[in-house]
Amino acid sequence: MIVGYVRISSDSQSMERQELPDAERIFEETESGAKRSRPQLQQMLDFIREGDVVQVHELSRLARSLRDLQEIVEVILKKGCSVSFLSENLTFKPDSEDIFATFQMQVLGAFAEMERKLTRKRQTEGIRKAKEAGRYKGRKPTIDADKIVDLHKKGLTAEQIAKSLGISRASVYRYYGVLGIN
Repeated sequence: MIVGYVRISSDSQSMERQELPDAERIFEETESGAKRSRPQLQQMLDFIREGDVVQVHELSRLARSLRDLQEIVEVILKKGCSVSFLSENLTFKPDSEDIFATFQMQVLGAFAEMERKLTRKRQTEGIRKAKEAGRYKGRKPTIDADKIVDLHKKGLTAEQIAKSLGISRASVYRYYGVLGIN
């Protein structure tokens, strides 16, 4: 069976460009490739059986770190399955070792990891500069501090406040620290 794996990092992206024309079953993921534990990836790894072929549009869709990429490919091969990266025209089979293909995968995997780190660095620098210029305020608070204060004044415990606001007790304690509540 040919099993496909498609991944995008956010809902604003489209999976359409990741064509897997021969895939009989496709696992679609909307998670960062930087995360090793992804539900659809794990389901795909649990689903595949000896003799299956895993198709991925491009290497960076499977993982954004070289270590994760190598580990995932190794898991697939140990299950007796092959993995094909269509964009890079690379295929790995359980019964053969192509040292040049492995080297190419490692180089491309290292580039994918570097690309992710550069993107994060640029993002961090952009946020820092926007903060310095007073244009960046961060995301809007999801917790109303006034409600925490009101409920605290009414004598509710941190646990009761957390339950009534649908937040964690740790969040209540974090706000206690910010608000100077003992």
